[in-house]
Amino acid sequence: VVGAAAALADAKGLGAVTLARLAADLGVRAPSLYAHVEGLPGLRRRLAARGARELAVALQAAAAGRAGSDALSAAGAAYRAYAREHPGTYAAAQRGLDLDDPETVAAATQAVDVVVAVLRAYGLEQDDAIHAVRIVRAAFHGFVSLEAEEGFRIPLDLDETFARLLAVLDAGLRSATPAPA
Repeated sequence: VVGAAAALADAKGLGAVTLARLAADLGVRAPSLYAHVEGLPGLRRRLAARGARELAVALQAAAAGRAGSDALSAAGAAYRAYAREHPGTYAAAQRGLDLDDPETVAAATQAVDVVVAVLRAYGLEQDDAIHAVRIVRAAFHGFVSLEAEEGFRIPLDLDETFARLLAVLDAGLRSATPAPA
């Protein structure tokens, strides 16, 4: 059911995911979906968890064996690719986290842990690392959201702009690195 919802969200947008539409796509009656998910809110929570897990796996695979700016660039490229290839699932993963749902908390934690690992080469720890994760996420999300909504109308190469964004993040993270004791 969640896989079908992800396919629908990626093809038609997250707003198209309703129990009625999903049931029609699956060839079942909408009430039968309640045996698999706790209504539309439950489906959206599970879709968000799926997106966060998939994004974490993509980031981990991209950054594996890399460090510093190489890991940041690889993670950025993977983030951008995931958002392009799975726009609806990506959108679901960006919704506010339900702290009462262990599945979504675990999935979000997995994604944060991957980015913390990517940032380890910058020497950021504890609260500094979490602030850096938020900064990186905000930059990546802002870029992919503007790109998806065709918010970059000036005819310049977006790949070059993204490379420059990564360079700015790298320089900023390097300057935020605590001085050795």
